[in-house]
Amino acid sequence: MQQPDSLTDHHVASTTTSVMKKLPEVTLAFWIMKIAATTLGETAGDLFSQTLKLGYFLTTVALFLVFVVTLVVQLRSSRYNPFFYWTVILSTSMAGTTMSDFMNRDASAKYLSSGATSLGWGPQGLGLGYPTGAAILISILLVIFAVWRLSGMTFQIRDIVTFRGEALFWSAILVSNTLGTSMGDFLSDSSGLGYAGGALLVTGLLAVLVALMKVPAVPNVLLFWIAFVLTRPLGATAGDFLTKPVAKGGLDLGTVGSSAVLLAVLFGLMAYAQVRERKDNGAQRA
Repeated sequence: MQQPDSLTDHHVASTTTSVMKKLPEVTLAFWIMKIAATTLGETAGDLFSQTLKLGYFLTTVALFLVFVVTLVVQLRSSRYNPFFYWTVILSTSMAGTTMSDFMNRDASAKYLSSGATSLGWGPQGLGLGYPTGAAILISILLVIFAVWRLSGMTFQIRDIVTFRGEALFWSAILVSNTLGTSMGDFLSDSSGLGYAGGALLVTGLLAVLVALMKVPAVPNVLLFWIAFVLTRPLGATAGDFLTKPVAKGGLDLGTVGSSAVLLAVLFGLMAYAQVRERKDNGAQRA
């Protein structure tokens, strides 16, 4: 009588494994890579829009197209591939940076560096401000979650296997990264905390979320999505801290150098994740 149960358990475990491998497991390594990708998204987005002076509008259009291309590759993949998945996360972070900037900023003096007369090529921005921009993005995110809820599909990312589920997941990722950028810029520019202070505040909030994981009454799915949004302002403030002038509280490392270092770090982490994935797959086949 024991063998059938064992076979059933093995089948369930195999099914669970195949489901989880479409998207990554949420581990400490996942969050380290998320922070690296979002910090790079901030510095790279600023590199294209500000340093190269392409402007928020043109950069947003270009990066959104990059997001669509990388998303199609991810959706067509039959199983989890670290390079595909984290490339989409990076593209949502870069697009989220410039989308947020275009929504919230304009060509007024407070958004321009010394001696600059514009924010780049094309429309200068909507100038909604961080609170209004954040309110709009929160509303959009809530609508996505409401549609997701009404669809009856799970919020557990390890169980997302359908095209529709992934489409909702990536829509939420893009909006949450844009929202996180608005929150990070508000903390850096308008709250009085500065870049380092904003990063420390978000780090403290993430530590509280880690502690709440021990509380059974708090759903882990809720904590995941709050943490996913909060890691974006952490990346935004950390990116600003690396690139902005010393006079503004940054390290003045520049967007080019910072982006290059962060890209190397993220690429190394992706390569490590790919090696681990292949080892796990080999162990499963054995």
